[in-house]
Amino acid sequence: MQDHTIRIMSEADAAHIEFAPTFNVAVPFIDRHLGEGRGAKVAIRETPGREVTYAELAERVDRCGNALLELGLGRGERVLMMVKDCAEFYFLFWGAIKAGIVPVPLNTLLRAKDYAFMIEDSGCSGVVYSPEFAAEVEPALEASPHKPAHVLRTEGDGTTLVGLIDAAAAGLEAAPTAATDDCFWLYSSGTTGTPKGAVHLHRDMVVTSQFYGVETLGVREDDVCFSAAKLFFAYGLGNGMTFPLWAGATAVLFPARPMPDNTLEIIGTFKPTLYFGVPTLYAAQLAWLDSHAADFASVRYCISAGEALPADIFRRWKEQTGTVILDGIGSTEALHIFISNTADDHKPGTSGRMVTGYQSRIVDENGNQVTPGDSGQLMIKGDSAAKYYWNNPGKTAQTMVNGWLNTGDTYLQDDNGYFVYCGRNDDMLKVGGIWCSPFEIEAKLIEHPKVLEAAVVGHEDDHGLVKPEAYVVLNTPDEAGEALEKELLEHCKGGLAPYKYPRWFRFVDELPKTATGKIQRFRLRQA
Repeated sequence: MQDHTIRIMSEADAAHIEFAPTFNVAVPFIDRHLGEGRGAKVAIRETPGREVTYAELAERVDRCGNALLELGLGRGERVLMMVKDCAEFYFLFWGAIKAGIVPVPLNTLLRAKDYAFMIEDSGCSGVVYSPEFAAEVEPALEASPHKPAHVLRTEGDGTTLVGLIDAAAAGLEAAPTAATDDCFWLYSSGTTGTPKGAVHLHRDMVVTSQFYGVETLGVREDDVCFSAAKLFFAYGLGNGMTFPLWAGATAVLFPARPMPDNTLEIIGTFKPTLYFGVPTLYAAQLAWLDSHAADFASVRYCISAGEALPADIFRRWKEQTGTVILDGIGSTEALHIFISNTADDHKPGTSGRMVTGYQSRIVDENGNQVTPGDSGQLMIKGDSAAKYYWNNPGKTAQTMVNGWLNTGDTYLQDDNGYFVYCGRNDDMLKVGGIWCSPFEIEAKLIEHPKVLEAAVVGHEDDHGLVKPEAYVVLNTPDEAGEALEKELLEHCKGGLAPYKYPRWFRFVDELPKTATGKIQRFRLRQA
């Protein structure tokens, strides 16, 4: 029998995980629970009422892996997944990994042209999609010059993934992989251009689940995890799947689009102990809670990522719900969060401190470490980092530098060691010769009771000089006008240095964002 064991090594100044020479990550995440007596425990609660136990999960994963092998898919071949948050996502993802096949979950909000690019870029051998996404996936398959050998719907008429799983044999020996072998891919959300396929290894999910999930968040076996953020991107993949599986906990899956009303209803009905959201959704939920009640009695605490959480949202959320939001920063390339606030150590308006197992440097444009308190490019190092970008050596060289990841974010570290977000590297403004963080201005605007969201970009004045311009989403759109512009201007002048306050205000219905909730300021600059 193959040895898939790990050893967690904690030392005074570092922590790391040692893996057996043969290591397939599906074994500790799926098979381990049967030996530890969790077979009858519910692993997945899927709205509106479906439940899957750990024993059923293990069986369906094995059957799915066998079904993929019977189709003729081979070791290292890619299967693209346009699959909603449901149990079949788990079966396909882990079944592929156990069989030595590489699953590639894709953003289910994309359009046909995006899928056509990824089908071609990945050179995939298979595509599996939920019927709900047929209108975008099927034209993409027709448009792509690359034609995958196997295309399946998860369910419905004809040959489906569910049908193949039902017919496949139970019992599957894990492919004899190593901890540093390619395991799965995640395409970046494309904040500044074409998405890139980040190649992750078998060890990566163990690292994030142990160092962030268990040691930072304290995820435990009796937890119920609900992530409004979807499984198709890195943040949701951890929240809604790997963290609960690693701890032997229960995950609540919600296939519909997360909105303030339905997410709060899920919290009241399924009683999660940990709730994972993004700043945009927290802001919208706060607006909803102004006129509706919600039950947060079960929630131990909430978690946020995707975009830095303004201190005012933290404050108002705590006042409204009685729970704290633990903000952190992560990335697709690092797989999950590497700097975070914790239940015992949190400071509103910051991303917190380093997560166990990760290192950081803040450097200037020449790669030199900045003076403490100064801002610069955030570089991080950790064993969950992607190995490379598929088919993109140029971007790989720019982002993955001598074992360090260039996060693309500008940060500073305050006197108490908390990391303070200043914006994306290419979003920083130089106003009057002084670097200026758009996030600081946005956070000030959000403090105003009439503002729901804000984004700040640089705009040239009549003299060709760059000044801040604010795009503002209001709680009540019909309040937009010159009077409110003056009110917001005075509000900013009361708390910002003179060069930082916005010179122009644009009231908009919504801000352009990636699927992870990050504001795409480059699109506003192009407006």
